[in-house]
Amino acid sequence: MLLSDLTVKIGSQSLLSIDHWAIETNQSWLVMGTNGSGKTTLGRVLANEQKLSSGSLTHTPNKVQFLSLESQQELYERELYRDDTDFIDQIDNGTPVRELLSEVHAWSDRHEQLSASLHLEPLLDRGYRVLSSGEGRRVMLARALLDEPDLLILDEPFEGLDLASRKELHALITNLINAGHWLILLVNQFDDVVQGFEHMALLDKGKLLYQGPLSAESSESQWLHLAALNKTPISLPPTLGDTTPWPADKPLVQLTRGFVQYDETFQFQGLNWMLMPTQHSQIHGPNGCGKSTLLGLITGDHPQCYRNNLEVLGYQRGQGESIWQVKKNIGYVSGALHRDYRVSGNAVTAIISGLTDSIGVYQATGDSEHHLAMQWLEIIGLAEKANRPFKKLSMGEQRLVLIARALIKQPKLLILDEPTQGLDDFNRHYVMQVVNTLITGNDSTLLLVSHRQDETLDCIKSRLVFTPSTLKNTLFDVNFLGPEYREA
Repeated sequence: MLLSDLTVKIGSQSLLSIDHWAIETNQSWLVMGTNGSGKTTLGRVLANEQKLSSGSLTHTPNKVQFLSLESQQELYERELYRDDTDFIDQIDNGTPVRELLSEVHAWSDRHEQLSASLHLEPLLDRGYRVLSSGEGRRVMLARALLDEPDLLILDEPFEGLDLASRKELHALITNLINAGHWLILLVNQFDDVVQGFEHMALLDKGKLLYQGPLSAESSESQWLHLAALNKTPISLPPTLGDTTPWPADKPLVQLTRGFVQYDETFQFQGLNWMLMPTQHSQIHGPNGCGKSTLLGLITGDHPQCYRNNLEVLGYQRGQGESIWQVKKNIGYVSGALHRDYRVSGNAVTAIISGLTDSIGVYQATGDSEHHLAMQWLEIIGLAEKANRPFKKLSMGEQRLVLIARALIKQPKLLILDEPTQGLDDFNRHYVMQVVNTLITGNDSTLLLVSHRQDETLDCIKSRLVFTPSTLKNTLFDVNFLGPEYREA
């Protein structure tokens, strides 16, 4: 492939500008760049999914598969469109994984092999819409590999995967390269550098800064130069939310013999747990264990919250409380929220919607709300994109906006479910620094889910840990490790 004098623009803004880049057939490249660097635009160009503003792309392969966070969102939206819940006597969980894989080719030994290598066997009869984000990523990768493309472009394939799955995917990509497959890997974190690549390109603000040989020394020095962490102290703006302190002796969340059950199988059961004010906690466990499900019980987004003996922020679930009474004191970020935030509106209104606990803004807001949202856009470095439609932001920029949306009211309970998914190294650490500033500066209590080993805070002293259960009808046990717990 040959990229010559190539540009991609939206209006007057340049998204990608490459003077000259030659990619030889079967020459695998690692492409690194921070959020907004143009990686996804590059992937779409190479896959012939993006119209050029000028220049040319020639000598392209016949069949290209481009796997990205955006393509996973497109499949999710297709599944929502096909939702038949209103026409059948049960909840439609989406197309079964087996059927999704069979859409590419009729079922064969190749499907069996890929299902085994990507650990999809337990998921084959589950609907796509009830998969975790990490499980959905593995399904998307299997679909791409089944198509046997000449060139496979992977954009952030590790997002949402637990540590074990990340290691397995690293090994799988290395094996694909060693077996002669043509790959281009787009990543925004140094930990996602995969063994086997001999060539590297570095993007920043749509420009190709470096292309050439890849070595551990060259890639790390280039990356650290680009993503050096800004140590400037963070000053948070005031809040328009309720500043009344939560009573220190009153739990924010109390779950008694909590459970989630599907047919005859429990995802977990018998969970007795209290979350006290400022008892900052982290939830650990592999993909699909029930971490996000537990958070859905708390936020009211999972229907089984009303089957449980659950009290959240002083309200007993199922006793006539309004969902808005509960959510007014919760700030929330998750992959599910990101998937479902599909309304029109710009970056400012997306952040303001955190004050109204809605997806989109449907009531009058004033100058004070707009000014506060602009302050948060300054904090996350996107003030110049305040009026950009939310859907036109990169996935990483969208995630930053949703984080600001969760923080804007500085809530009593801050629930972050894989908050930095899609963010580069700089923004991951910066976001955690902002969160730390928030929870040490007021009475917000943090409940965090993250697969990243370097994403924790010193203030976190308690943990909920999901482990495989020994009970026949239960998938996972949940163990509470209190403030006295210390990791080895």
